[in-house]
Amino acid sequence: MVRSLLFQAKLPSEFWVEALYVAAHLINVLPCSRLQLSTPHEPNPPPPTNPVHPLNPPTPSSLLGQPNSTCPTSTLHSPTSLPPTLNPSPDLHSLSSPVHPPAFINSPSATVASTHVASLPPASNPSESTCPCPDSVFEQEHEVSTTPLLSAALPPSGVVSRRLHGMVARSQVGVRKPKILPSMVHTLLDLTEPKTFKQVQWFPEWQHAMNEEYVALLHNKTWVLVPPPCGANIVGSKWPGIDYDETFSPVVKSVTICTVLALALSKSWPIHQLDVKNAFLNGSLSEPVYMSQPPGFVDPQYPNHVCFLQRALYGLKQALRAWFQRFAAFLYSCGFIQAYSDCSMFLYHSNGMLAILLLYVDDIILTASTQPLLDHIIALLEKEFLMTDLGVLNYFLGITARFNSDGIFLCQTKYVADLLDCTGMSDCKAVSTPMTPKQKLVASDSPPCSDSTQYRSIVGALQYLTFTRPDIAFAVQQVRQYMHAPIENHFQAVKRILCYLQGTLHYGLQLFKDFSPSLHIYADADWVGCLDSRRFTSGYCLFFGRSLVSWSSKKQPIVARSSAEAEYRAMANAVAEVVWVR
Repeated sequence: MVRSLLFQAKLPSEFWVEALYVAAHLINVLPCSRLQLSTPHEPNPPPPTNPVHPLNPPTPSSLLGQPNSTCPTSTLHSPTSLPPTLNPSPDLHSLSSPVHPPAFINSPSATVASTHVASLPPASNPSESTCPCPDSVFEQEHEVSTTPLLSAALPPSGVVSRRLHGMVARSQVGVRKPKILPSMVHTLLDLTEPKTFKQVQWFPEWQHAMNEEYVALLHNKTWVLVPPPCGANIVGSKWPGIDYDETFSPVVKSVTICTVLALALSKSWPIHQLDVKNAFLNGSLSEPVYMSQPPGFVDPQYPNHVCFLQRALYGLKQALRAWFQRFAAFLYSCGFIQAYSDCSMFLYHSNGMLAILLLYVDDIILTASTQPLLDHIIALLEKEFLMTDLGVLNYFLGITARFNSDGIFLCQTKYVADLLDCTGMSDCKAVSTPMTPKQKLVASDSPPCSDSTQYRSIVGALQYLTFTRPDIAFAVQQVRQYMHAPIENHFQAVKRILCYLQGTLHYGLQLFKDFSPSLHIYADADWVGCLDSRRFTSGYCLFFGRSLVSWSSKKQPIVARSSAEAEYRAMANAVAEVVWVR
């Protein structure tokens, strides 16, 4: 867009800053479909109604410029003064005033359009006057075009044609444009989730949620107001990353969840899920932390005081660890013991009865050998913490749990659908395998893929999807090796995995209730799976009865000297997993 404005005004590239100001201003005052055809300026205080002019061709200057020199007029200026001009001297850029008033190119008598949205002419087709907001990163080429922006802001007589020159353009057949995500446009238009207090005050629903959160902070006695200590570091509402020592906190492993669910199914135990409200506010801090009062909630009696935090807050590096220590201490007082194999699994034994609690941050899975024991533990938890009993396990960590005649079916259908939708692959053609047969991915000096950040984001999402999809574990392991420097071939491999998910949207993991309590494991290794490092890839599948509870596909840490050595290493990893599960 900046290049188009400079070309339109016939200006050199030295004036790219002024052209950038014009581009940002035009984007701000144009309606957008994401904002219900309102402008990005409307959620904020209304902008000043200054006249807007395009970048003009050079005009004679006489005030601060050299005699007979030319200088282009600037675009945005105050209505109380003449628009400044820039003298493109090779030695100095000086400000001056133009001799002639600025006018639209090819239309000197055109009326200047106002920056206020009310002055924009109504569009017959909303799609023609809205800012494009691309949803696909694969099938669409992202390009910010200046023509619809200028044509929407200028009167009909001032519309500038796309081509202002007579040269013959090079054919674009076979030329692949880079996939560019206009981050500036996304930043300006993506206001569905406010980022600052100034944006929140324009959304009543967010104000209500903010007030509820503030009441919860006061209810948990999160802070006390004190005068600011001398020399203390006063942090803002968002944590900058200092004043903390230990931050690690365990979460329950996926194999633990599957194994406990399979065990509960085999014994017909009830399985409930619970959610802790404002979990982090229950944790106590061991370090002195001072925070400025939240914007919009400054105490009128003590406006200069600061918050001396007594409880952990969301965003604190140590908040998760503080919450886990607080929750674990309470379980210890109730008679629970922490499992040695998984620190987020707690066991309770009493009079031949057994209860198992799994904790993943603030989400809890609870099962017990009897219903009265389960109800008793839930009552103890609700008495100590503000939490909700969500009943029988249904939806946990983005995983849907469906009970059927065979046991329980775990799937991430909604997660897959959301992933396909946000990557623009919801209408892609399905394939039958997650990888091309006999395909070997290698590192290469080829040009990198157009968006390496998007590549890493998708691969990370696929990694979480392997919780219930062992069928894509090997394919994800292959593309995960090149997250540091992906190329286009790696990106195509990721697209194929997404195409496979499109055809297997409702696949998942079935845990059976009628099984013998025994462990069976299968292990294997390929032949030099990684051509770059010459290492083998080993994998295993662990069954608890008929239920698959653990699986892995991982490149071996060293180069094996023979296939027999690689097979033994694969068996060693499998045996280690069996020992851990037992």
